[in-house]
Amino acid sequence: MHALSVRIVILRMSNMNYLIKSLCAGLMVVAASVWTAGADTIPDGVALVMAEEEGCIWCAAWNRDISPEYAITAEGRAAPLVRINIHKALPEGLKLESRLRFTPTFVLVRDGQEISRLEGYAGEDFFWGLLQRMLTNAGIDYNDPR
Repeated sequence: MHALSVRIVILRMSNMNYLIKSLCAGLMVVAASVWTAGADTIPDGVALVMAEEEGCIWCAAWNRDISPEYAITAEGRAAPLVRINIHKALPEGLKLESRLRFTPTFVLVRDGQEISRLEGYAGEDFFWGLLQRMLTNAGIDYNDPR
């Protein structure tokens, strides 16, 4: 095989890999936006409420970067995700310190009562560190296996 042929094959494989990743990310965002219809009630215990809206590019970035793995992380097990639409009525049992203004907004709650919040999404590295700080400050041991 000539060097040029090898380069073309590698280029096609890398383009295919990119295409597959892009397609999967797009499908996850669509699935997440379908699931965003909103919760009717807030579960007992600790939860992370994500307020989002259709067309939010930062929500889409979070859905691409974090959503696929969130539920299987220690943080996700300690504070399961509940999605709400910022433009709809608040779910029954959700008590916030102030109204939701930005998307995405992540509100850590215990038995429906706001403990702390994170407004916006600045990327995966910032999100995990800030969420861990929120959990630690609330006295929630997210490293405790369930």
